[in-house]
Amino acid sequence: MRSSLHDRDHTGETRPLILLVDDETSVTSTLTTFLQLSGFDVEVAHNGEQALQRLTSMTPDLIVLDVLMPRLDGRETLRQLRRQDNWVPVILLTQISGIAERIMALEEGADDYLNKPFDPQELAVRIRAVLRRTRPGIRALHSLRRLACRQLVVDRMSRRAYLGSTEIPLTPKAFAILEYMMTHPDEVITRERLLDAVWGWENMVGSRVVDTRITELRKVLADDPSEPEYIETVPGQGYRFIGEVKEAH
Repeated sequence: MRSSLHDRDHTGETRPLILLVDDETSVTSTLTTFLQLSGFDVEVAHNGEQALQRLTSMTPDLIVLDVLMPRLDGRETLRQLRRQDNWVPVILLTQISGIAERIMALEEGADDYLNKPFDPQELAVRIRAVLRRTRPGIRALHSLRRLACRQLVVDRMSRRAYLGSTEIPLTPKAFAILEYMMTHPDEVITRERLLDAVWGWENMVGSRVVDTRITELRKVLADDPSEPEYIETVPGQGYRFIGEVKEAH
């Protein structure tokens, strides 16, 4: 069985193994070459059925999974994996634009998603970010109902947030930003990415609306931007959730 993180590059460091699943050979050819040059080992499957079969004889560190494929599409493949209690990280390659569809994709077990067409460099960045925040065999943060960081608790089902025992008032968009950042901790998230994740590009609001909601969050969290405990500004790039996030019990 091909296990993850076994091969080493010329520096002696291990190379993560990626299972790339897409029915378009032009896509798999281009991405395979790029990801290999970016420090990953890559195996390819061309539909969901083939991917599930490959997983009986290999253990990838992450799966890049296209949604629109014949025989077994990406979302059903993902559902089957999670029903088997297989929590290998998955990045979906999608063509979805609605917020409800994006939320559904994450609730079904995707660790992240990337809209086609995309820059291969962005995919490599997302892969590294997902690998940093996930652990083999452990449920990912996005699949948890309740998240905690210090005194902050976020209940994703009831859409409520608390500091200690006190509920804090948040607008729906501010809650969505907090939820997204807590499920992507220690990751630089641009304003554009937050717009895409929370508002969707069908609602072309200005990027400064993100700053307004971040200010709202900082106020209710009593989070000093000069000495943050939760949300850090990354000059010229965006924001990062810096606290350790875990499951709340």
